[in-house]
Amino acid sequence: MMRINMILTMGSDSRKTLVLFEKRREIIADNLSKAGWSWGCVSAVTIEGRIIWVADAQRDGKRFVVPADERLAAFMELEPAI
Repeated sequence: MMRINMILTMGSDSRKTLVLFEKRREIIADNLSKAGWSWGCVSAVTIEGRIIWVADAQRDGKRFVVPADERLAAFMELEPAI
């Protein structure tokens, strides 16, 4: 619900940027799946109250875990590691 409210109050350019970020994240996730990787992404709150995102991917006994300040950034950092 919070995300929907955020999108409704944003300007047109901001909404387009958000949609492009989500599309890029989906493309990366699809590429991981097509390459046989299992992946996931979670958000967590640090002791300082900051929200961080953690993306991970695993396959054939290999596992990559990437923390980042934004969800797209976590996926973008994960992609070249694989």
